[in-house]
Amino acid sequence: MNSNKKTLLILIAVGFGMLALGMSSSKIYNTFCKITGYGGTTQQAEENLSEVIDRKVTIKFDSNVADNLPWVFKPQQKEMDVQLGQSGLAYYTVKNTGTEPIIGVANFNVTPIKAGPFFVKTDCFCFTEQRVEPGEELPLPVLFFIDPQMDEDKRMDEVKEITLSYTFFESDATAQLDTQSSGSNAEKTLN
Repeated sequence: MNSNKKTLLILIAVGFGMLALGMSSSKIYNTFCKITGYGGTTQQAEENLSEVIDRKVTIKFDSNVADNLPWVFKPQQKEMDVQLGQSGLAYYTVKNTGTEPIIGVANFNVTPIKAGPFFVKTDCFCFTEQRVEPGEELPLPVLFFIDPQMDEDKRMDEVKEITLSYTFFESDATAQLDTQSSGSNAEKTLN
């Protein structure tokens, strides 16, 4: 095999390798963030078995909606004080102001970013897609606690407030809703 063909094959292999890495990098990055808490990614637990200690932090709640999503999404409380290790329960409300059912999914983060590994959610609407019918309003709970180990980390001494922020986006599953309703309408027309 001459050197031009070898070079071409190597370049093609490198191109496919870069494509595969690019396609999987989002999943790799998300896994990395969940494990390390990097980028304000919170932790997840089945239940809170933590000891409650005296130190308190103020949790502030923030909400956002993608521009193309006709939803109103707000926290029911602006902030709450919790002791480290104490379970906190907060509610958000979402309302579909559009004319079609929409499935949305929420992304979340906390700030300051270094608090991410200590912010633990035991139940959250962000774990599942939310289907909201036109005009429907839903309460969305989040159950969380701040890991008391935060008190042992000297870098966290100045952290008095943590902001939990969610942004809702339309899920790809909404397109499947549109396809299913179009298919059922077509069947009705044919019958």
